[in-house]
Amino acid sequence: MASERQVLFWVVAAGLLFIGLAALNDILLPFVVGIILAYALSPVVDLLEKRGVGRGIASLGVVTLIIVVVLLLVVLIVPLLVRQAQDLLQALPGTIETLRGLVEDVTRERLGPDGKGLEKASGAVAENWQGLAAWLAGSIWSGGMAVVNFLALAVVTPVVVFYLLVDWHRMLDKIDSWLPRDHAPTIRRLARDMDRSVSAFVRGQGAVCLIMAAFYGIGLTLTGLNYGLLIGLMSGFITFIPYAGAALGLLTAAGVAIVQFWPELVPIVIVVGVFMAGQALEGLVLTPYIMGSSIGVHPVWVIFALFVFGYLFGFVGALIAVPLAAAVGVLIRFALDIYLDSSVYRGVQPVAVPSAESGREGQP
Repeated sequence: MASERQVLFWVVAAGLLFIGLAALNDILLPFVVGIILAYALSPVVDLLEKRGVGRGIASLGVVTLIIVVVLLLVVLIVPLLVRQAQDLLQALPGTIETLRGLVEDVTRERLGPDGKGLEKASGAVAENWQGLAAWLAGSIWSGGMAVVNFLALAVVTPVVVFYLLVDWHRMLDKIDSWLPRDHAPTIRRLARDMDRSVSAFVRGQGAVCLIMAAFYGIGLTLTGLNYGLLIGLMSGFITFIPYAGAALGLLTAAGVAIVQFWPELVPIVIVVGVFMAGQALEGLVLTPYIMGSSIGVHPVWVIFALFVFGYLFGFVGALIAVPLAAAVGVLIRFALDIYLDSSVYRGVQPVAVPSAESGREGQP
């Protein structure tokens, strides 16, 4: 009965947590961002503290440095990105029309009269670009309102980060004192495994995303591609979605390159080559050396978690989806180990299987 009450307690606690997250979803963004940043920056503050810097001073210095970097990015890069986004929206109808014409030309050359169906489909897409543009404008407007709300609460995030960094270890010690005494060693071991797995995503994947955003942004800009910086940064920042970041960036950049450079093939090949080189850099260098092999989370599981938590909690859910996927993966492996070591899997006692000779002896 005691074990059943414990299971019931944790199930009820998880349900209440889920309900609380759903109810407070609209105001959680600055706090979730603050927790993620504090978790990512805690090793830096620990290193400074070991060098003799007071934890409060180290936390204040790290937060101040982050604020300065963000402000520099906002002043130097954001205006250029906004201008490129506006130009891309204005050029969208002409881009779609041009791509339609290229598709129709290739269709006539390759398929002849049999390509009329494809030609009709491309015409339908082009005729409905107004609806696409209206939808995109609505999304940008709602996203702009979200940005306004975020800026209204942005002052909360640095404060949350600062206080979490200052009290990080005291907070962990307090949580440790609340653990059930009988299961505390097992929970601590699981927490260490989760920390290794989650840190590989939060710190490792964060570094990979920044490097890939810089690589794609600079590479596409040097090729002379229109909106190259915007496409490159977006492609790099969504690298944490396995395969989706590179695929979406490649399709967008290739479409813009075809419209801009056709019929010249060399610039188009160079644009595609930037993404091929980026995939080689990410797969052969960054992921093995920065993230290592301790993640233990399948890409399909990551994509599934992003869809589920994004659907349930919106942008906040997308932020916490990957760390939670890594943590849940640790719990699933732990539960699987218990199952494989239990009598449910092994059986209570071996079943006697009659041998071939005894079977023959019993025959008439």
